[in-house]
Amino acid sequence: MLLRLSQLKDAGQLMDLDALIWDVHTAPAPVIWRTKELFLRSSPPGSQIVAVDEDERLCGYLGFRHPMGAESNRHVWEIAVAVHPSYQRQGIGHALMNSIKGVAREKGIRKLRLRVLSSNTAAISFYKRCGFVEEGRLVGEFYLEEQYVDDVLMAVHIR
Repeated sequence: MLLRLSQLKDAGQLMDLDALIWDVHTAPAPVIWRTKELFLRSSPPGSQIVAVDEDERLCGYLGFRHPMGAESNRHVWEIAVAVHPSYQRQGIGHALMNSIKGVAREKGIRKLRLRVLSSNTAAISFYKRCGFVEEGRLVGEFYLEEQYVDDVLMAVHIR
């Protein structure tokens, strides 16, 4: 497995993985990109670390971006991580997390943050194992599958 920054050639596979991974169990709404152009506007090449196998098949990614344009917030990246179901529980998520922490240090980023549904207990457990702590919670933020679900805000500080 190789970790590298995303390239234009990865767009189709990244779009497919988003459609596969992001559903009511992992996100407030499914993520379906209508066009490649819309995807690339939101996730340009170089804005993800991708994990690919020897045949350049996408195994997972970790997207990162500044959460807002304010200069006072430039030390923070918001991240999203997705691993293809066929490659889960093989250490790819941890490798992506370790990689982004190294890149963040190099770029002077001091905090990584993310949002996760309170119903996604496996993801919360994973993030905690990666050093993330809960910083806040938007109670009953989403109504999914006939129940109210909290939006959990988590972060890790980079040293």
